[in-house]
Amino acid sequence: MIRLLLVDDEVSVRKGLRMQLELEPDVDVVGEAGDGETALRIAPELAPDVILMDIRMKGMDGITATRALRDSYPGAAVVVLSLQDDQATKDLASHAGARAFVGKHEAATQLITTIRNVAPAV
Repeated sequence: MIRLLLVDDEVSVRKGLRMQLELEPDVDVVGEAGDGETALRIAPELAPDVILMDIRMKGMDGITATRALRDSYPGAAVVVLSLQDDQATKDLASHAGARAFVGKHEAATQLITTIRNVAPAV
């Protein structure tokens, strides 16, 4: 099973993603966070394989949180999921340590494949 942590400040987005991902037989959504600070705090106890991270959030944004997770919890692969999918944003995410980037407009077709591709062999 791929252990996944959802990080997005929009409750409705998290609920929708959870419902979508829980239909997958190899994905276990182990937790949710509404901001980067919470993600940093709960990641070690939840031990996710993959962290699905939004960029624009109140408080600590997703780029800063991804950078901090790279240093403090390097065992998880971060997948950035964002409406902003220009090359500059993708480059920021990559330099922060994200393993992959999925635009929210392509999430329905690309997300689960990307999660499976970045997850460590389980």
